[in-house]
Amino acid sequence: MRARVDEGPADERRAARVKVAFVLGTTAGGTGRHVQMLAAGCAARGLQAEVFTPGETQREFAFGSGVTVRTVQFADRPRLRDGWAVLQLRRLINRSAADTVHAHGLRGGALAAIALALILPGRRPPLVVTVHNAPPAAGLTGAVYRVLEQIVARGAAAVLCVSGDLEERMRRAGARDVGRALVPSAVTPPGAGRIGGVPASGAADSGAAEMVRKELTGGTGRPVILAVGRLAEQKGFASLIEAARRWQDLDPAPLLAIAGAGPLAGSLAARAAPLGPAVRFLGLRRDVPALLAAADLFALPSRWEGQPLILQEALAAGCPIVASRVGGIPDLTGEDAALLVLPGDVDALAAAIRRVLTDSALAQRLAAAARERARALPSADDAIEAALAVYRRLTSARTPAVP
Repeated sequence: MRARVDEGPADERRAARVKVAFVLGTTAGGTGRHVQMLAAGCAARGLQAEVFTPGETQREFAFGSGVTVRTVQFADRPRLRDGWAVLQLRRLINRSAADTVHAHGLRGGALAAIALALILPGRRPPLVVTVHNAPPAAGLTGAVYRVLEQIVARGAAAVLCVSGDLEERMRRAGARDVGRALVPSAVTPPGAGRIGGVPASGAADSGAAEMVRKELTGGTGRPVILAVGRLAEQKGFASLIEAARRWQDLDPAPLLAIAGAGPLAGSLAARAAPLGPAVRFLGLRRDVPALLAAADLFALPSRWEGQPLILQEALAAGCPIVASRVGGIPDLTGEDAALLVLPGDVDALAAAIRRVLTDSALAQRLAAAARERARALPSADDAIEAALAVYRRLTSARTPAVP
């Protein structure tokens, strides 16, 4: 899974001259952490890095003292005022004299592509767009996002995707240069970022895990099923709560613990109310590694996904996993490190979780395979060097050769 980029002295000198402008929309999750890592990595290697992003994203992420951050306001969904955001981006890109623009997400990518189209060709840097998630499929929003896909496909010099299904989508949309984005899950200090709306933290020790488990179970020894993520439609938590009705006959009855916050908090709580203490909503937590270490099983019932960072952390924690067979999830887990079910299939989800909880040998095999898969995941250095290789390739025609 890892990608290695070999550099010679000439490559290093050429890379050091590259100035990168990152475009990032409203996010509280993995996309923001990824840009945070890339920008800091570029700055640490002597490149100039700027991030153009809304104010609320700046408050979520510390991009580091070596990174210049500029405010450009655009929402997480298409709005009429996006025209003003395009003009802001055009002005910021012109002023930055960036050699490469790297936008993240279809929204940011489409707005950056339109802004660059308004810049004279001789001053127009190449655009890289990383697609982190599939767009909504239905309704007016789905139609708008299909237009955004077309804009990105035609306007980007290179499109990087976090999973194979997204690569195929972008090729069908007409993208000329499509590749895989490396998205590592580097555990970060408290307050440095969030996973699905949940603040990330450092690695857990056994004492922290024991304290969390006692908090959750009261020392009863009941199994803990953990889910972590934004309480939004994408994560499929409604299916998980419905599945919980099907394992209440187990003795001791498992606890379903869901960490996160989001727009569906109220409706999910109402759905879980008949189950009483069998389901607990933990809210935003700063001890996600300790939660993973305390859990008997990690569930990720997403309806759609890119390459979820929380799943990478569950692999690293050696947690048995049940997840949806969707997006980049199978690429991360393979067939041996998780039981995979179709998204929205409540019966299959409940049956898979029951299997893990009642078969200790299966749980041990899944845990061992998870740790093995985690060892093959890309590192932050792998991801940064892979991005730099793309920047160098796209700017080489615009940069005089280094003798």
